[in-house]
Amino acid sequence: MFEVNLKKVVISTVAVTALSAGAAAAQEACTNYTVVDGDTLATIAIAAYGTSNYQPIFNANRNTILNPSNLEPGLVLALPCEDGSLPNGQSAQDLIAAEEARNANNKVSNVYEPPIKIVTGGNYAPFADEDLTGGGFLVRLASTALNRAGNNREFSASFVNDWSSHLDTLLPLGAFDVSLAWYIPDCSNRSYEWSPETTKRCTQFDSTVSVYDTVIGFYTLPDSGYATARSFEDFKGARLCRMEGWFTHDLEENGVFEPNVTMIQPVTATDCMDAVLTGVADVASFEVQLAADAMSDLGLSHNDIVENPFVNTVAGLRFVTHRTNPYGRQYVAMLNAGLNEMRESGEWYAIISDTLREHNEKLMAASN
Repeated sequence: MFEVNLKKVVISTVAVTALSAGAAAAQEACTNYTVVDGDTLATIAIAAYGTSNYQPIFNANRNTILNPSNLEPGLVLALPCEDGSLPNGQSAQDLIAAEEARNANNKVSNVYEPPIKIVTGGNYAPFADEDLTGGGFLVRLASTALNRAGNNREFSASFVNDWSSHLDTLLPLGAFDVSLAWYIPDCSNRSYEWSPETTKRCTQFDSTVSVYDTVIGFYTLPDSGYATARSFEDFKGARLCRMEGWFTHDLEENGVFEPNVTMIQPVTATDCMDAVLTGVADVASFEVQLAADAMSDLGLSHNDIVENPFVNTVAGLRFVTHRTNPYGRQYVAMLNAGLNEMRESGEWYAIISDTLREHNEKLMAASN
C-alpha cells in the first residue's frame, strides 16, 4: 500500500529544466527514443524532463522494460508527452471518453447483488485523494474495472486514512470488501524467512493482478561505496533506511534485511534522505517518485544524492480482499478481468496519465 506515514507523493512535473540542445534533441518528451550503451532510465528522464524521476517512462513502457536497471541498447522507449499521452497516440482524455462511450450501456445494477464496498486512504495524491477526479488513479482504476469485461456491479468507495486498520480490522470484520492498494509479495517464494508482516499478507488475503508497478530505488551519497554496488550482496553490512510501517518483503527476499543489514526506520522519506546526508544511514530505499519528491523538499539535486544504477526492485500494488469474505475471490476475479481489458485497450495507462496531468497542474498552480 501507500504506507501509513506517507504524507505526500508527487510525480515531478515534466519539462521544467533547460537542457543542452544536444541532449534535448536526443532525448525529448513526446518522442520515441532508442537506448544507447550507457543509458539508464534516470539519465533519460533527466535529459527529457529535467528530473531523475523516471517512473512515468516506466509506466509508459511497462511491457517493454523487463529490468529497470538493465536497458538493452537498441530498445525503443516512448517518452510521454507533457499531458501524459504517448507520442503519435490518442490523448488520454480522448481514449477514456471513447471507452466510456463504448461501455455506456454496461452499467446495470442488480438489486440482489449489493454494491461492492471499497476502501482506500485519502491525501495520497495522485494515487488516492478526494480532491482529484474520481478519487485518484487507484480509485479510478478499480471503479472502471468493475464496469469492464462484462462486469456490471455497482460499488461504493470510502476513504479511511488509518491504513493499518484496513488489513487489521476493516476487511477482517467485513466492514469493507476490497482495499486499495497494497504491496503483496510473491507468496510462492519460500526461499527466505518471512517476517510476520509478509506472513500476514500471504496467508490472510487474496489479491488481484498487479495494478501499478513501482520501481524501488536505493539512494546513497555520490562518493559512497554503495553507490556502485553491483548486487544486493554488496549492500550487506549497510545501515539501510526505509520508513516505519513500510513493506520489507523485497528486502527480505534479496537478503538485505536484518541481521544482514541494520534497519533504520524513521517516519518520512525526507527523514531517510537526511539520514543519508548526515551519515546516520548508508542507503535509503523507497519508490523513485517519492525519492524525487523528498529530494525536492530538501533542495537536493541528483548531484547530492544518487540512485544506484545497478540495483533496484519492482513492486506491484494490488487490490486485496480478506479470505474470510465469502465473495472475496469473486471480486478479485471481476477486478482482474476488468483490469486486463483496460490494459489491452490502453485505458489503464490513459487513466494513470490523466490523473498525473491533473495532479501536476494542481502542484504548479499551488507553487505560483
